This record gives sequence, structure tokens and C-alpha cells, in this order.
Amino acid sequence: MNRSISVFGLGYVGTVTAACLASKENRVLGVDLSAAKVEAMENGRSPIVEPRLNELIAEAHRACRLHATVDSAAAVTQTEISFLCVGTPSLRNGKLDLGHIEPVCREIGAALKNKDSFHLVVLRSTVLPGTAETVVIPVLEQASGKRMGKDFGVCVNPEFMREGTAVTDFLEPAMTIVGASQSEHAAVLKEIYAWAPGRIFDTSFRSAEMLKYLCNAWHALKVSFANEVGTLAKQLGVDAESVIEVFCADNKLNISPSYLKPGFAFGGSCLPKDVRALNYRAKELDLELPLLESILRSNEVHLERAVEMVLATGKKKIGMLGLSFKAATDDLRESPQVQLVKRLLGEGRQIQIWDDNVSLGRLIGSNREYIEHVIPHIGSMLNPSLEQVVRNSELVIVATRGVNRDALQVLLRANQTVIDLVNLEKSRRLDSSASYDGICW
Repeated sequence: MNRSISVFGLGYVGTVTAACLASKENRVLGVDLSAAKVEAMENGRSPIVEPRLNELIAEAHRACRLHATVDSAAAVTQTEISFLCVGTPSLRNGKLDLGHIEPVCREIGAALKNKDSFHLVVLRSTVLPGTAETVVIPVLEQASGKRMGKDFGVCVNPEFMREGTAVTDFLEPAMTIVGASQSEHAAVLKEIYAWAPGRIFDTSFRSAEMLKYLCNAWHALKVSFANEVGTLAKQLGVDAESVIEVFCADNKLNISPSYLKPGFAFGGSCLPKDVRALNYRAKELDLELPLLESILRSNEVHLERAVEMVLATGKKKIGMLGLSFKAATDDLRESPQVQLVKRLLGEGRQIQIWDDNVSLGRLIGSNREYIEHVIPHIGSMLNPSLEQVVRNSELVIVATRGVNRDALQVLLRANQTVIDLVNLEKSRRLDSSASYDGICW
């Protein structure tokens, strides 16, 4: 079903959005305060420079599917859906500037006051989580005198377009995000994107707003990571391009969802020592690689976050489920769980530990040497009985995926607090009257 759509803001995002939606047989009306931009689009020309855009706009203009105006009220009156594509630049202190969002919402709201039919407002501008709920909806309601959900709807639909390939990115998206509080509002937008090849995700306002920042932060991290690794490789006489090519070929661990799940700090016999070795070698070469240098510090801060989370409960008797750095192993070397126990003991907490893979009598070699050096009296805290550990605890810390969820569920009491450090899958999370919280989710 083709729709009548107004696009507020004929900058980079708005112009591409208007042209591509018009190319999908929708009737689109661009809206901007700039007479020059409006004139360009009204004459079938793109107000910005972007490959393929002039052709799309010219074709849609000839077919009478794409027009432009400076009259925001007329645009709302003549269309069913309004896309907000105005800029959200940074202020000098880094704060996001919403100076264009509020006025546009006010204009749309004022127009809605005199409109009888339902109207959908789609927030496409990049905004921080909470903006739809605390800025867009209140301003629209105040200006229109109407209620969101009854007289108009709101969706958050972040864009994922790169300059130079924006048209292709819009028409062939890897994913489409639709954030809404009501399914019927999302359904309208999903219908508009029915042609999209990638998966369409239904989510909340805040999740949709956050996803744009998550993606861009990850992209920035990847660029910086590749640059620092390339810099170090060059100094070591390594062909950086060939190394990265092989690295990217591994889509099981390297380029995949693996490790990209919020949880506890990393540990073990590989990651910490290897990151340290890279950083030490970089210093020997007088290279400043702040991203690589910050990895271990970030991990330490996350461990401190867990310590503070436990201390904030005020509980003294703690049951620790899991001691090795990873389930199904007895490796305690540089285990963040061991470090957490050590810190909590220093804070006067009484701790009992259950880990069905860890027995002090079975530990050998460097694994045993490590534990005897870091926390030699840990043997007195180990208990092979899950039931006893849980029964004797006010606070239970889930620090392994190896615990049997059903067995633990039965043992928990209503007055106990549970902190999940490993982010158990939703199907395995505890469902009881006990207080349950995760470290970063």
C-alpha cells in the first residue's frame, strides 16, 4: 500500500529518505525552511551531492510523486505520516543539540490541532535514548492538545546510511529498526518497509534510539582498532593488510556475535596476558596506542563495578556460584571471579564458593600455583554442595553458566538477593520472588 509522506528536513538524511520513499511509489512531500533546498527539489534536482540521488529525484518528480514546500502545516495536512529528519549536531561541550527537534515537533503539533485523521510521526534523526518519550511526545501533545496513541502515533526509525553509498544503504538495508509503544503504529511503518531485504526488528523507543549509537560507537571502535593494530604490525615488519584479511575471514569468532554479549569481565590464560604483551611491545617501539592500552583498564573498571554492586546490597553472607573464568573448565588463572572473591574478602564479607569443576585437590601446575599465590586460603571457602552454599547465603552471585537453573530455582528463598554476572539466557533466568539483577543489562 502506497502512503502519503512528509519528510521534515532536507539535509543529507531527509533528502535521501524522501527520494528513496518516493522511488517506492509513495507520494512524498519534502519540508524545509531553506527556500533554496525546496526550490531544488521542486525542480527535480537534489539539494545535496550524493551518487544516484539526482536520478531518483528527477524520476520521482517526473512521476509527480515528489514535491517540496516550506509550509509545515500544509505538509502535515496533506500527508498521513511525517518523518523527522532534522539535524542533531554536537554543542561545543559534546552535548547533543536538540534545538531543531523541538521546533519541528511544535510545528507538527500545531498542524495536528486542526487535523481530524490519525497521523504517524516517525523520528529518524539521531537522538539519545529517552528523547521520544521526554521531548518528542510531550511537545507534540502540548502543541496539538491531543494524546499520543489516540490521535497520533510515534515511531523511532534510526537511519544507517553512509555518505557515498546512502541510496544503496537505504534500499538494501542489513536491518530495519522500528521502535514503538503500540504495535499498530509499528505495523504502519513495517508496511512501508515491506520491500526491505533485511530483517525488520520491533523494539521500544529507547532501544531503537540506542541502537544508532551502539552501531556508530562499534564502527568507530573498529576503525581505531584496525588503525592501532596496523600501526603496531608495520613497526614489527608484519603485512597488516594480509593479517587483517585473514582475521576478517573468521566469521565464527572474529566477525560474529561471539563475545558481544554484556556480562562479566574477561580472564583466563590468554586474553589478559596477550593484551599486556601487545601493549608492552608497543611501548618498546615508542608507539602510543590508547585504544589497546585502555582494554585492560576497562576490564578492571568492570570488575570494580561488580564489587560495588555487591557491596551496595549491604549483605554479608555471600554464596559464589562459579570460580573458574569460564564454565566447563577448572582454569582459575586470572579469573575475574577469583579477583572478585579476593576483593569481597577484603571488605569483610563471608564467602562460600560452589563450582562443580573446581577442586583444590585436583588443581595442578600453573593453575595451582596461581591460586596459591593470589588467594591461598580459598580451599576453606569451597563447598561441593550447591544446596549448602545457597542455604547459608543472603546474597547469591551467579558467576558461571554451568549452574543448573532449575536446581538453583528450587533452593532460592524470597528474601535472598541474586546478582547474575554471566547474563544467563532469558530462558534460563531465575523466576522467583528473590531480588534478581544483572551487572550490565
